[in-house]
Amino acid sequence: MLSPGASVPFGYHAAMDNITHSFVGLGVGELLQRSLPAEPDDARQRTRHRLLLTACAAASNFPDLDLFLTKLLPPPLGYLLHHRGHTHTLLYALPQALLLLMMLWALWPNARRLLRDSATARAGLGVAIVLGFGLHLSMDFLNSYGIHPFYPFDPRWFYGDAVFIVEPVFWVAFGVPLALAIPNRPLRALALAGLALFVLGATWRGYLGWHSLLALALIGAAIATLRVTRQHSRRALALAAAISIGFIAAQGGASTAGRQRIEAALQAIDPASKVLDVAMTGYPAQPLCWSFVSIESNEGAGSYRLRRGMLSLAPGLLPVDACPAAFRDSAATDVAAEGIVLAAPWQGDLAMLRNLSRSDCHVNAWLRFARMPAVTQDAASDLRYAGTPRGNFTTLGVAGAAREPCADVPRWGYPRADLLGLALR
Repeated sequence: MLSPGASVPFGYHAAMDNITHSFVGLGVGELLQRSLPAEPDDARQRTRHRLLLTACAAASNFPDLDLFLTKLLPPPLGYLLHHRGHTHTLLYALPQALLLLMMLWALWPNARRLLRDSATARAGLGVAIVLGFGLHLSMDFLNSYGIHPFYPFDPRWFYGDAVFIVEPVFWVAFGVPLALAIPNRPLRALALAGLALFVLGATWRGYLGWHSLLALALIGAAIATLRVTRQHSRRALALAAAISIGFIAAQGGASTAGRQRIEAALQAIDPASKVLDVAMTGYPAQPLCWSFVSIESNEGAGSYRLRRGMLSLAPGLLPVDACPAAFRDSAATDVAAEGIVLAAPWQGDLAMLRNLSRSDCHVNAWLRFARMPAVTQDAASDLRYAGTPRGNFTTLGVAGAAREPCADVPRWGYPRADLLGLALR
């Protein structure tokens, strides 16, 4: 039986990392700048260049300021319910965009003068801010943590289950043209060397396979060749954007195919249970390898089951045990189907879960986040994050010491409303 706090190698991410947000924001801002008509003099062109890059990169990180709100609730509820919270919704993106615009206007005199005189700069700034916020929400959607962008009109969580938090494809695709655009030669070389060391270090530590390293090298070389031979940063950045979009599409298709295989294998193991959900975690730069957590319910038996495992979409080409070693789950040894291995399941009691959801307001609040809830009388953990480096940050103590009153609980939808049944209607 799997302990909710067991150390397992999937589920490392809680949100898309801010370095990735910055790379993509800077790259898209640079592409926008080079796609607009030039300003009439070099000084104004330089100001607009800095303004659009700053605005797009800042907007691409701005929603994560909700980390300052995590103290509104006791841990872990503050982080779980307020990060990826109101600032990650379309409605609350509007006041954030206005705040960013006011800050740029108030704190940047040269940009203020430019915006008074140039309609192109004003339009470019508006597009940069919209793109930045859109990029942040879109990229956060891509992993298994999820967002609820349509709140308060629709409180449901939406999960992309496609892209790992630290995705080197984005770093290489946008980092190479951005580094090559640095005018200072030593700084340019330093930026390229840092990017190369990051990718090589990730490979050496087992987060990337050598085949992924080769693919990243080819992506970087193609973009660099276009940038150097054509002397045209816009085409290199457009290629970076196209590669990133293509990678996301490939990951999305692979995630869907993998989920279907996993559901079929689980249903074959226990036809009496219903597969409610499979949370997919892609490996960095590797569409064939996946980790997953699944949840099944059996109303007749009054139980539900959580499983974790690994998947290779092409086991003949890349067996599961040949996927990147840093994410390998040593406990997943039970072969459920070709390319699918499982660890021992965790079994839960439906009646106890539903009773706690009614009688304990902290568990009720926690269930507004938990997608894969392993709940006992003592603790509740979301098994998507059982393998994070500092332990499962989602674990909530259920029994024992007195806790603070339940207040400031956002009204997000319950990810497992299908499991909780009538308990929360």
